[in-house]
Amino acid sequence: MERQLISHIAHYDHPIAAPVSEQNLERLLTRAKLAPKARILDLGCGEAPWTLRALELHPGTFADGVDISEHALIAAQKDAEQRGLSDRLGLHHIPAADFTGPELYDLVLCVGSTHAFDGLTATMQNIRRHLRPGGLALVGECFWETPPTPEALTKLGADLDDYGDLSATVAQAEDAGYATVYGHTSDLAEWHEYEWSWIGTLTNWALDHPGPDGDAALAAARDHRDMWLDGYRDILGFVTLLMRRTD
Repeated sequence: MERQLISHIAHYDHPIAAPVSEQNLERLLTRAKLAPKARILDLGCGEAPWTLRALELHPGTFADGVDISEHALIAAQKDAEQRGLSDRLGLHHIPAADFTGPELYDLVLCVGSTHAFDGLTATMQNIRRHLRPGGLALVGECFWETPPTPEALTKLGADLDDYGDLSATVAQAEDAGYATVYGHTSDLAEWHEYEWSWIGTLTNWALDHPGPDGDAALAAARDHRDMWLDGYRDILGFVTLLMRRTD
């Protein structure tokens, strides 16, 4: 099975696709205080749960979502239609780094998708070119909650300098010309809800679909479970920052 399809299935029961609760997602989006006719861009939107909720919380706004997963964009379009938001949402099947919008945006999101730009610094720089002066960025990124052991790094396939601690992560994001105006650090309950949902949803699907695809999905679920339980659990943190351009 292709990786994008596995991710699509695994996030079915937790469409936020990050260790963030619905309550805290809404708190972050509400803090943006967008005016009617504001423009929103979501880079690496997946099934667009953040974008669709932003459109509901801020009536009269318009959004573009960008992702490389056709499965996710089809689901996003269907969800938008069911929620009566399809006329305010444009979806683009293109790498986030290649997207060029016709106008600047008031809010640009990139939550859990900084890998699309090869890291946080490049992400903040790319977001900047889409933002109007004084516009807001909402960025979700991992950080080291505690120093990783060599064993944890091996499990993750990561290097120590892939992330910093929380303080270093905030400073890195701000260095591209931003000031932090709000933020949320995911707690243990949010991590557990996200991970157990990811693992369990994919496992259930695998058991319901015996055969090569089911075998592949079950192997992916068990690999993910082992990587979390024996690797980055209590080591990897996640922070979502609401930031404003300072120029």
